[in-house]
Amino acid sequence: MSHVMRVRLRNALLFCTVLALGAFGPALAGRFVPHADAGDAGPAPAPETRDSVVFAGAAPVDTAMQDIAAERRTAIVRAAERVAPAVVSVSVVRREAVQPRTLLESMFIPPGAVRESEGLGSGSIIDARGLVLTNEHVVRGATEIIVTLRDGRQFNATVAGSDEVTDLALLRLRDITGTLPVAPLGTSRDLLVGEWAIAIGNPYGYLLSNAEPTVTAGVISGVNRNIIQSGGDGSGYYLDMIQTDASINPGNSGGPLVNALGQVIGVNSSIISGAGGSIGLGFAIPIDRAKRIAADLLTDGKVRRVWVGADVEDEVHAGRGRMVRVARVTPGSPAAAAGLREGMVVERVMGRVVRSALDWEAHLLDARVGEPFEVIASENGRSRTLRVSPQDLPSISADRVQALDDFTLVTLSPAIRSERRIRSENGALIVRLTDAARRIGLREGDVIVDINRNGIETAEQAASILTRLRGTGIAVRMTIERGGQLRSVSFDIRG
Repeated sequence: MSHVMRVRLRNALLFCTVLALGAFGPALAGRFVPHADAGDAGPAPAPETRDSVVFAGAAPVDTAMQDIAAERRTAIVRAAERVAPAVVSVSVVRREAVQPRTLLESMFIPPGAVRESEGLGSGSIIDARGLVLTNEHVVRGATEIIVTLRDGRQFNATVAGSDEVTDLALLRLRDITGTLPVAPLGTSRDLLVGEWAIAIGNPYGYLLSNAEPTVTAGVISGVNRNIIQSGGDGSGYYLDMIQTDASINPGNSGGPLVNALGQVIGVNSSIISGAGGSIGLGFAIPIDRAKRIAADLLTDGKVRRVWVGADVEDEVHAGRGRMVRVARVTPGSPAAAAGLREGMVVERVMGRVVRSALDWEAHLLDARVGEPFEVIASENGRSRTLRVSPQDLPSISADRVQALDDFTLVTLSPAIRSERRIRSENGALIVRLTDAARRIGLREGDVIVDINRNGIETAEQAASILTRLRGTGIAVRMTIERGGQLRSVSFDIRG
């Protein structure tokens, strides 16, 4: 190699070295510290740790971890932390009447036979005095109720009041020790479709080893939903519900639906599913209604329901779509006094559009006795604004008749038939029952239309026949109307 070539190669190597030092020098200087000579007086370098490694242009690792940790605490996490301590498991034991399904079973199952079963649901503590809000169907027929808190504490509970129509119940904890967490209640008036929704409860709680509630998240999928469900005793419905795709599974019933602010906006109540699990169609009772119902239950042990004396029905006309028409108006009723007549088309109630007969029923659930509300109805193409002043249910003000020690009855009247949508012309309405009467298969709201082939005209007649049969050893066969259908119940009356 010539001398000229050697010079050029040396210059190229020097140039590359300078570039390398410029690019990596700061990093290497932070990584490698030269040994000090024995005579150097400089301070000893700080001990090297893994987190002290810093590359040029990069943030320290501990700062990045802090940022990630902060991002983990989302609105959903904070909402769950705020509400979950007040979410409880509700375990119940109930006694149910056993009804023979076939002639063969009736030969082996004695009249009045009962069986014991267990159930599980969820609830929310809404008052530090030990009040728990849950679903009525969770505690229906319960003979024993045990409430378990997130921290493992357990309390016996009693039903302070329940309402089957809205599927709400208020429980009262007994022998409370320590302080109780309380769920913050929000409002359901201003819900936004698409906003976060968080369901908290104890799905399949009997399979889990602790009382820690489960949290699932989704969005508000819809509001003002009316749901028709089929049950073993006929059709039923939930009105004006909140729809969410947050997973609600068996055991979630009665637990809270929460917004991103950590406020309870609903009470989880039902799902639509072919297999029993969540498919993203869950429904909750609006918390504003739940608060009103809970206040009534706490004060009176029951809900003060309103009556207006008008029935409506859906009609579909080609070219005009669906409309809600007044089908019947009871003479002397609040609806009649306000000027509502058969054939009118109901357009709005309380400022909200009425698109179906269920919308009408949903609005009545939020009405209060003695507080007038506006109804906009049209007749012959002309709209009118009417003011309806709801009254107490006719069955509330009717004369009571005591039958034995187990039944309180009232005689059917046109107003009561309208109130309860009863098909039978005559009979005795059961308005109160003892637990013993419930165990033979009867319910409040049943109408006694026949006892041992004696047609019932009045409550007094039904009470007289039952008194005569007491202690005779003669089996009682009672025909009742429930949900528009006739069925029979058999039992004995011991002396």
